[in-house]
Amino acid sequence: MAKKQDTFYFDTFEGCAQHAVDAAAILRRCITEYDPDNLSPVIEEIHRTEHDADRKKHDMMNALAKAFITPIERDDIMVLSQCLDEVVDKIEDVVLRLYCDNIRTIRPEIDEAVAVVEQCCSEMKDMMADFRNFRRSKTLKEKIIRINTLEEKADSIFIQNMRLLHTSETEPLEIIVWRDIYRYLEQVTDACEHVADVCERVMMNNT
Repeated sequence: MAKKQDTFYFDTFEGCAQHAVDAAAILRRCITEYDPDNLSPVIEEIHRTEHDADRKKHDMMNALAKAFITPIERDDIMVLSQCLDEVVDKIEDVVLRLYCDNIRTIRPEIDEAVAVVEQCCSEMKDMMADFRNFRRSKTLKEKIIRINTLEEKADSIFIQNMRLLHTSETEPLEIIVWRDIYRYLEQVTDACEHVADVCERVMMNNT
């Protein structure tokens, strides 16, 4: 029974990471096929993904409340599930920002930032697949480092985009709304790094 329960936690972690990958794909499709007057279907789709991720988190919390023995510390399970959920939330925030601020055209420099978000979520999914074997894995540390590196790249892109925005844009409202969008994008990779940090802490404390 204990092994079956352990599998449930790790399967759920991986499932939550897959929701982040799915959300990143929706964001990519949103900006590639951008239609400011037809964002409602995109918002509904990404909200369903966010809702499914929330449901997985709640299922895990319910199981945790009843569990006598857990594969890792209870606090780590709670924090990791929250961090994974936050990644999806942050991606949804980007799409909502495009809608709420009535963005009419997509600035081309957003493409590179979204590409890093996609990479980061994909790496996070791979990391969570490996996390179930964290005591014996020879590759988990490398995957954690790759996410850290991508987060640093996202920081660099954020700085470049903010500089370009403030030196090339003259409309104050455009500066304000795009500054927020860039911040939300950067926060996605921050959230991915938080997941990696928890995985690293668990690995260090248990090996």
